[in-house]
Amino acid sequence: MAVPDPRQVYQARHAQWTAEIARHESRHVLVSNARLAMVGTLALALWLALGLDALSLRWALAPIAFFFVLLPVHARVLNARDRATRARGYYERGLSRLDETWKGTGANGAQFLADHPYAGDLDLLGDASLFQLLNTARTESGEETLARWLLAPATPVEVRARQLAVAELRDRTDFREALAIFAAEARVSRTGALARWAEAKPAGLGVLHAVMFAASGVCSAVTVGLIWFEAIPLSAGIALLAIPAALAFAWRHQTQQALSGVDAAADDLTLLAGLLERVEGAAFESPRLQTIRVALVTEGLPPSRRIARLQWSLAARDSLRNEFVRPFAMVLQVRSQSAVAIDRWHGAHRGDLAAWLSAIGELEALCALATFAFEHPADPFPTIDEGAPECEATALAHPLLSATTAVANSVHVGGSGPQLLIISGSNMSGKSTLLRAVGVNVVLAFAGAPVRARRMRLTPLTPGATLRVQDSLDEGQSRFYAEILRIRDIVVSARARPTLFLLDEILHGTNSHDRRIGAEAIVRSLLAAGAVGLITTHDLALTALADAMGSTARNVHFEDRLEHGRLVFDYTMREGVVTRSNALELMRAVGIDVQES
Repeated sequence: MAVPDPRQVYQARHAQWTAEIARHESRHVLVSNARLAMVGTLALALWLALGLDALSLRWALAPIAFFFVLLPVHARVLNARDRATRARGYYERGLSRLDETWKGTGANGAQFLADHPYAGDLDLLGDASLFQLLNTARTESGEETLARWLLAPATPVEVRARQLAVAELRDRTDFREALAIFAAEARVSRTGALARWAEAKPAGLGVLHAVMFAASGVCSAVTVGLIWFEAIPLSAGIALLAIPAALAFAWRHQTQQALSGVDAAADDLTLLAGLLERVEGAAFESPRLQTIRVALVTEGLPPSRRIARLQWSLAARDSLRNEFVRPFAMVLQVRSQSAVAIDRWHGAHRGDLAAWLSAIGELEALCALATFAFEHPADPFPTIDEGAPECEATALAHPLLSATTAVANSVHVGGSGPQLLIISGSNMSGKSTLLRAVGVNVVLAFAGAPVRARRMRLTPLTPGATLRVQDSLDEGQSRFYAEILRIRDIVVSARARPTLFLLDEILHGTNSHDRRIGAEAIVRSLLAAGAVGLITTHDLALTALADAMGSTARNVHFEDRLEHGRLVFDYTMREGVVTRSNALELMRAVGIDVQES
């Protein structure tokens, strides 16, 4: 089967939704003009009827009736136009990713960064980050799930399950579009009103309260009827009505608790029901997606129908806002009865709500990875094997760099390869970029996404990195001290779990003698713990570590050359130790006169 060109698909759908917007805009103008015409017709009818006495006043009813008929028609047109606008925006965002103009736009997930050990080093969160590139989630639950997957490597079994689900969703553009567009209408949040209501304790209204308020409503209605037909004296009727009023007053706090909790969550409930209905109507083949769909069913009923039952109670409560209905609703104690129904639903399904939110969040995260897979059809899923720590990648590149400029390199540590690669090279030659490329692709692999490589195979690994270590004025830490604290944490991690270490310019904040001794001690500790990884350095003295460690370590390097007075880099990794430095050339290039003695 031919692989669709994502750009052609996005451009075609963008054009389709642009035409749809124009069509709905024309209808909007037409209906608006029709409503304005009805106002004008009404004014004319009133003038003819009242001013000239040339027309019956009943003729004024016709434009009034047509005006109110046009109200829901106009609302549907506006809603359709807004939906088309959201759909076009979805593909504009997709085209910006393909055009590589996405950086700095959209949610960046910075709120999930906290004190993560390597997210900052690998640009997983924040502006121009992996999260910002991947994120198509429109609900906070989806964003939270995606961030969690990027920040914590999954097990091989979990990764394979996600890969199958992502592969299926990759080919279902219509489903991903529908989910994203509908979710964009509002935000469902694990930390929002809906989730807070799910976590809150019910007010404790039960069956006895339902019977009590129903009986009170019936008694109140009968009493009002008897008073109306003068079957009982007014004083006796008022005395009878005082009993249900007293009951409602006695349970006012519980009633208010039940209603106030759901008030803030009502809009999110409507959105959640719509999202769940779209999932319920889909047929999936991959086990993970089938599991998500089956998990939504509670006691044989899909969640959208269960939420619909709650919405009946909410509608009854909302009827009190109608001035005409309110007196009848008060007599029948609709507020109290609605509170009981809502509270009982809350007690029965508060646990289900959390599960439904989690399901939507997981589905959105899978759709985000599937969109990334669709937009990069040449990127394969990695192979995740059990066994000793190993990472092997052929033609691996950095997924956050432009595909037209990123240079691919092959890397193999662990297994039949060395445990350690010592990467030497001059400034700006590509050493740090390679470390980030390895780390980010490992994160993608264990999130369940395709990787930017021709082929990648790895075992369970947790990254540990020192690519962006900074001093801290507030804590009184130098850059060197901050680095050794980070390295200590990586060594501790390596003793507890399989680790891939990525140490950039290791110990460059100290002198060459101490650096040589300290680096060897660190590396030996990591390798003794079974870790594999890469270190970079521009201190050629450290390259002697490979000779001291034998086959467990190997030297590789990046190099540059001077052409017409400017440095040129090819960012290609080569075997062995770099033979030259570019520090003096760089200083001269920026205008510093350096003389060699």
